[in-house]
Amino acid sequence: MKVCGFTIVRNAVKYDYPVVESITSILPLCDEFIILAGNSDDSTLDLLRHIDSEKIRIIPGIWDDTLKEGGKVLAAETNKALDLIPEKYDWVFYLQADEVVHEKYHDAIYSSMKHFLDDKKVEGLLFNYTHFYGTYNYVADSRKWYRNEIRVIRNDKSIRSYRDAQGFRKNGKKLKVKKVDAFIYHYGYVKNPKTMQIKALDFHRLWHDEEWIRNNFKPGELFDYS
Repeated sequence: MKVCGFTIVRNAVKYDYPVVESITSILPLCDEFIILAGNSDDSTLDLLRHIDSEKIRIIPGIWDDTLKEGGKVLAAETNKALDLIPEKYDWVFYLQADEVVHEKYHDAIYSSMKHFLDDKKVEGLLFNYTHFYGTYNYVADSRKWYRNEIRVIRNDKSIRSYRDAQGFRKNGKKLKVKKVDAFIYHYGYVKNPKTMQIKALDFHRLWHDEEWIRNNFKPGELFDYS
């Protein structure tokens, strides 16, 4: 069984992403890890190059910032990365730059990939989620926070990233998946209010035009976690 991990990332330093922790959290489960590194305004590329592992392959890329509808650029970059994965791999393990897997779940994840390796009806593995919010002492659990998502998929090029890269579809249909007894820890909202506001502002630009931004963001305003 061969496994390739991958992620897309841009401006990890600027947005305080735990991208190094994210990548290294699943490296023991991967034979190779591909990083599609977008055009950043900070030292993200240097940060990635300092990860001490021969498994890692960094590929620079350019994001198409005109793809604003529904955060489409995130799915576009995810699909670019998917297409870079060699055919020799059986499974693909995707993590976003603010997601981390605790090592206590490694055995369960590996066992599931091994167990379903020859069952071609299983197209992916579904994970539980814990969304930390504001600090490491709080989690978000309202209905607007997704409880599960697919993070391991077959190395099948007909499987594509869905909408804003939250999940995956095959020929526009939901994947046939099995649930894994493991959690993804999501740290996208664990930042100081100033950094969180910068990230929120920039990411809304992937969905909206500048008029919407001016009407919804005030200069110098901090992110309100309440």
